[in-house]
Amino acid sequence: MRRLLGTTLFALLALAAPASAEVAHTVAPGESLWSIAAANNLTTRTVAAYNGLAETSTVVVGQTVRVPTTAEGYAALQQAGMAAAPATAPTTTTAAPAAAPGGYTVQAGDTLTAIAAARGTTVAALAAANGLDPAGLLVAGRSLTIPGAAPAPAATASGSGPGPLGGYTVRPGDSLGQLAASSGVPAASIAAMNGLDPDGVLLVGTVLKLPTGAPAPARAAEPAPAQKIVPAAAPEPTSTRLGAGDVQAVAAQHGVSPSLASAIAWQESGFNNGMVSSANARGVMQVMPGTWDYVQQNLTTQQLNPDSAEDNVRAGALYLARLLRDTGGDERLATAGYYQGLASVRKIGLLPETEQYVNNVMALRSRFGG
Repeated sequence: MRRLLGTTLFALLALAAPASAEVAHTVAPGESLWSIAAANNLTTRTVAAYNGLAETSTVVVGQTVRVPTTAEGYAALQQAGMAAAPATAPTTTTAAPAAAPGGYTVQAGDTLTAIAAARGTTVAALAAANGLDPAGLLVAGRSLTIPGAAPAPAATASGSGPGPLGGYTVRPGDSLGQLAASSGVPAASIAAMNGLDPDGVLLVGTVLKLPTGAPAPARAAEPAPAQKIVPAAAPEPTSTRLGAGDVQAVAAQHGVSPSLASAIAWQESGFNNGMVSSANARGVMQVMPGTWDYVQQNLTTQQLNPDSAEDNVRAGALYLARLLRDTGGDERLATAGYYQGLASVRKIGLLPETEQYVNNVMALRSRFGG
C-alpha cells in the first residue's frame, strides 16, 4: 500500500468526517492482519474487531479488509468490550501553538506511548481521556488532555511490533558473572555490549541486553525493580526528535535504502532520540553501546558524537550497511540481523518475534517512499 500521504490525510479526515472514512484494502501476497494493521499504525486487535474477526484470523490473497480510522477502530473496540469508554471524545482538532495547563500539543513523530511515559501516566489513561485508539496515529498540532500529568525523565521504546530481545533489569543479588554464566558467554562480552566496566559494581535496576536466545536469568520471574538505571555509555539518549527526511538523508549517504532506514527508525523509536529500550538500546536507531563502539572502531573514520541524534542515525545506517554487505544485499535478512543479531539468525534462524519485526518494517516502508 502506498500511504505516505494517504495515512496523514486519512487521520485528519477521521477527526472531522461524520460518516465512515474507512479504507477498503485488498490483501496482497504475504500480508497478514498484523502487517496490515501495522502499516496503518493500528493494532491487530483494532483491525480485527472492526472487521468482526479474531486477532488470530488468517486473511487470504484477494480478501477485502476494512481499515478504520482511529476513531472508528476505537469505537469497534469499545463495542466489543475491549476498551473503556473515553472520558471525553472530541470530534475536531485544531493546531495550537501551546497546550493548556495539564495538556500537551502533539509534535511531529509523537506517539501515545512516548507522551504517556514522559508525563507519568499510562497509554490507556491517555487514550481514554482523549477518545483515542491506544495504538492509533496522532496528528501533529492536536491538543491532548494529560490525566494526572507528572513529568518523567525518560521514555521506554515501544511500538506496534515486538519488543526488544534479551532485555533484563538487574535484580538484587545479581552479578555480571552470574548473568554471563547463565547466558553462556564471557562477562566481558555482556559488559562490552552494554557499556559496562566488567570489574565494576552491577547496580540493582540496571537495564541490560543479554544474548539473544540465552536462557532467562534465575530471577527473571521476580518483579523488576521500579527504578531503572541506564548505564553511562555512548550513545546518549537526548530529547531531540528527527523527521523522516533527516533519517533518509543520512541513510542515503551510506548506501542504505532511505525507506528501509526510515521504517526501522520509526519502528524502533518513532524518530525519538530520547528512547531507551528495556534492552539498553538508545536513540533514534536504538543503537546498543557495544554496536556504537563497533561502528566507531570498524566502520567509520569519522568521530561520532554520542549526543547527536544524527550520529545515532549514522551509526545505525553504517551498521545496517554492513549487514546488507554481509547478506549479499538481502534487505529482509539484514533487517532480521538488525533486530536479532546476524550471528543468531544464521545459527538458529529467525525467531517468531523477528519474523514479526521484519514484516512490520517492510510494511512501514510504504510510508517513506517504498
